[in-house]
Amino acid sequence: MSDQHVDTTPVWVEGSALVAPVILGAAAGLLVGDMMHSNARRGVGISLGVLGVAALLPFVVDGVAGLITGPKSKFGVNRKIQKIRDIGIGSPSHDDVDEVLREQGVI
Repeated sequence: MSDQHVDTTPVWVEGSALVAPVILGAAAGLLVGDMMHSNARRGVGISLGVLGVAALLPFVVDGVAGLITGPKSKFGVNRKIQKIRDIGIGSPSHDDVDEVLREQGVI
């Protein structure tokens, strides 16, 4: 068995987590800055803030899902046990070598 860790996190989750602080910073800059009319600045700032929070949502959802179904949670342990139990379901009740040896009269 390999001891290497395989990361199953989708690439877009990491990308959105990296972009979110930039968008939130731009939103804060627009809300504080005096370059625009206050009503226009407020609307653009709020919309960028909402976009930043939306960019963080996949990261948060992935983290919460990991807590709920991770290997240390109740559901994760049950899933692991079920996988271990399911491994034996498809295996035959006898070995092919035993069958060949019986046909040859050795056993």
